[in-house]
Amino acid sequence: MKRRYIEIMDTTLRDGEQTSGVSFSASEKLALAQLLLTEVKVDRVEIASARVSAGELEAVQQITRWAASVGLIDKVEVLTFVDGQASLDWLQASGAKVMNLLTKGSLNHLTHQLKKTPDEHFTDIKQVICAAGELGVQTNVYLEDWSNGMRNSPDYVFQYLDFLSTQPIRRVLLPDTLGILTPGESYTYVDQLVARYPNLHFDFHAHNDYDLSIANVMEAVRAGAHGIHLTVNGLGERAGNAPLASAIAVLRDFMPDVRTGVIEKSLYQVSKIVETFSGLRIPDNKPVVGDNVFTQTAGIHADGDKKNNLYFNALLPERFGRKRSYALGKMSGKANIENNLRELGIQLSEDDLKKVTQRVIELGDQKEVVTREDLPYVISDVLNTNSFASRVEVLNYVLTHSKDLKPSATLRVRIDEEHFEESAQGDGQYDAFMNALKKIYVKKKLTLPLLTDYAVRIPTGGRTDALCETIITWKHKNGEFKTRGLDSDQTVSAIKATQKMLNTLD
Repeated sequence: MKRRYIEIMDTTLRDGEQTSGVSFSASEKLALAQLLLTEVKVDRVEIASARVSAGELEAVQQITRWAASVGLIDKVEVLTFVDGQASLDWLQASGAKVMNLLTKGSLNHLTHQLKKTPDEHFTDIKQVICAAGELGVQTNVYLEDWSNGMRNSPDYVFQYLDFLSTQPIRRVLLPDTLGILTPGESYTYVDQLVARYPNLHFDFHAHNDYDLSIANVMEAVRAGAHGIHLTVNGLGERAGNAPLASAIAVLRDFMPDVRTGVIEKSLYQVSKIVETFSGLRIPDNKPVVGDNVFTQTAGIHADGDKKNNLYFNALLPERFGRKRSYALGKMSGKANIENNLRELGIQLSEDDLKKVTQRVIELGDQKEVVTREDLPYVISDVLNTNSFASRVEVLNYVLTHSKDLKPSATLRVRIDEEHFEESAQGDGQYDAFMNALKKIYVKKKLTLPLLTDYAVRIPTGGRTDALCETIITWKHKNGEFKTRGLDSDQTVSAIKATQKMLNTLD
């Protein structure tokens, strides 16, 4: 079956930059334009609005110089306005050869914003298109507020398209400017235009105000739209535009009669780069590119994945250069733990696996985030902990740290059936804790071992909430031994290691 080709125009650098608080530098725009055209393989990029600023002009000039040098200049587009020669002069200075002319697609906008008649507006548009042609500039035309135009003034829209069909333009761009369309309307309106104007190329431009942008994209394509406009991570004004990664996945999986040129494996990479450049974090539950989308949390799902991939769907992580993971927390079962241990090359006995699983669940109940890299520390902590009886227990403690004041600690400890409470200062919080502990052991006429080495380890990745393993070496009588503590707080992990030491003494 011959599949219909759908053009993908990415407008992250223009419409996406209208996201509140987002502004890309010239070098960032150049890097993203290069990545989108050469790695992601979108068909076109809309990179700026004319006449915005000197910085914007510099950014466009850098992109057009690069694009011209690699034969991609016709894939670089700039938004322009019906303003006589002003936008065209800016466009010429920028080096761009394709303009997306912003015009009025609803009678409401035309009447109340421009205060002109349709014929007056069409005359102005014709002059700009003609002048652009003389400069060798290709023209696409935006029908701003087209969705409301189809709802409330369809005769005007048809009158306008009758006019445009006589003009030397390449594409008609149909924006749902205010994000008000339903999927049914998206299909109906696009279908009407495609049937009535078979010689015009129509692009559909969705906004996500009602969280319907992907559904609207699907219906517009099903109705015959020739191209769609998308942004990386769904950036855009208000609730944003239709997101690139989601749209590509949906078209591939649910619309087998169409195809695009986009390389799916590049979508996650460009998403992370845009996240960095924009400063807007991708929500963990965002489809396709979010951290959680390929993560199984429930133990029953992890177990099902071992049994004929019962919880897989067509949205496989490998398509996007990603891997499936199994979250560790209070919902974890043995299957989750086993999957993560397998990735680390670790095997445990059935009994030890049960102990580690229970410890991971306990950490999840305490709101701890446990990662695969934390698991070796959890294993070490659990298997070491179960080797002694708990005669000594640190019941409570308060640690303080203030600028220009010595850290202090107050703690309450149970030794067998006795309870003790002491306070002390030290050179650090743990030193203060140990000084208070020494006071308690002096009362018991006991001597604590000598601390000879103190090592802290955290998993790779640099997370500030990572579990921390503290390994303390103690000298006692004629020998040395080590104890380990595990916690997301370094001092607390050292206290846990110390409690283990107290329980190993004769």
